[in-house]
Amino acid sequence: MAETGKLLETIPAEEQKTYDIIVIGGGPCGCTAALYGGRAGLSVLVVEALAPGGQMATTDRVDNYPGYPDGIGGFELAEQMRAGAERFGAEFASGEVKKVELGGKIKKIYTNSKEYWGRSVIAATGASPRELGLPRERELRGRGVSYCATCDGMFYRGKEVAVIGGGDTAAADAVYLSRICEKVTLIHRRGTLRASRAYLEPLKACGNVKILWNTVAEEILEKDGAVRGLRLKNVSSEESSELTVDGIFVAVGNVPNSALFAGCLRLDDNGYIMADSTTRTAVQGVFAAGDVRRKSLRQIVTAVSDGAQAALAAEEYIASQF
Repeated sequence: MAETGKLLETIPAEEQKTYDIIVIGGGPCGCTAALYGGRAGLSVLVVEALAPGGQMATTDRVDNYPGYPDGIGGFELAEQMRAGAERFGAEFASGEVKKVELGGKIKKIYTNSKEYWGRSVIAATGASPRELGLPRERELRGRGVSYCATCDGMFYRGKEVAVIGGGDTAAADAVYLSRICEKVTLIHRRGTLRASRAYLEPLKACGNVKILWNTVAEEILEKDGAVRGLRLKNVSSEESSELTVDGIFVAVGNVPNSALFAGCLRLDDNGYIMADSTTRTAVQGVFAAGDVRRKSLRQIVTAVSDGAQAALAAEEYIASQF
């Protein structure tokens, strides 16, 4: 329930507040769900382990969100989303959720130190980019290391970049970046790409994309706290080499933040929560929205859309059950 050595704050049942909606995760999806829930007159609590915004808050600049023709800082946009939810009465609590009990009519959420009750729960925990696991990779995120070409590609206009991966996302990122960057090097550990034909044909047409086959990245090279290149190794010949680039785009998949729900919600083979297009899961009163839900496109705008849909579904559920 809680970490060893930490006491859970115990509140008598008669004093325990029961929220209409508890949103787990304070990213774009969670904040939007809170806004729509609050606007519908429901009591909403958002529980977020860190600052609101999720992955978006770590993005230096968001250039593809409607309404901001000059772009906006990811943290600033996150603060605006939170303020919008708070305007309609949504509450925010800091804490990492350690355990959930979703089977009953009243859902229970446990952090290290507190227990929250809700009539419905929206899982909006998002997904995290799968990292390469290289030294200093995390430290250089936002300073040359990126996990989203459509988010950060414009910062490398006219520069040379590398894309690491071999699936649909890697191929799509390489094509996208080829229209912006001077040169794109696609690095793949195997001799063929796993990407589907729909992505391979446009890739072949790119004149400024070079593919390094059977190659893995062993080290990120840096200078003055920013990326300057990669040390590579050919897995066939065992030869090492260096590649000079201004940016590295990692496209080796995402890891959904769904471990909390294992055993109580249905997950697909990749760990994404299975929910229908209205965000309803197989458990009554529990909804999955945003990047943690199984779907084809994961962007800020799609997360926002999911959040609004989840709030509507929760509102309908509460009206029918309470």
